[in-house]
Amino acid sequence: MATMTVPQTAVTTWNIDPAHSVAEFKVKHMMISNVKGQFAKLSGKLITDGTDHSKSRVDTVIDATSIHTNDPQRDAHLKSADFLDVEKFPTLEFKSTQVKVHGEGDLSVEGDLTIHGVTKKVVFSVEGPTAPAKDPWGNTRIAVAATTKINRKDFGLTWNAALETGGILVGEEVTITLDVQYVKA
Repeated sequence: MATMTVPQTAVTTWNIDPAHSVAEFKVKHMMISNVKGQFAKLSGKLITDGTDHSKSRVDTVIDATSIHTNDPQRDAHLKSADFLDVEKFPTLEFKSTQVKVHGEGDLSVEGDLTIHGVTKKVVFSVEGPTAPAKDPWGNTRIAVAATTKINRKDFGLTWNAALETGGILVGEEVTITLDVQYVKA
């Protein structure tokens, strides 16, 4: 009697390398220019299943207190109850629910994004993952770049100020970009 071998796919866990990863955002200021900022501290995992990226899962946690916009007064305001309220909501989180492959290195990752205690479905456009590469210390690494746009009001971030000339001080649409490098666990 012949035995059948079932192909095994290699499930791999990758951990975010915080020293080589960043979460950035940009939002309109006074309706004329973009203000950019970043969160310096993020952690999380990517789980891949062989080369079938549609079976991948990602979980990312961003430390809201690590926000930095090159203006300490603005950073303090963004950390306050007017915006992120980091004392009550110290993290932003993303957990994927579905990955769609559109082509080589072209994915969309849908999932639950939690900001300010509010969870909404979002879709990130993803470039990557890159081919695995070994660093000088023998670690295997991959990277992805992901972008999405949200309306901050959907997450309860409603503070604003009217301008004398009409319009608002802070735009509602926020672009979020993640440039993440992972290390094979």
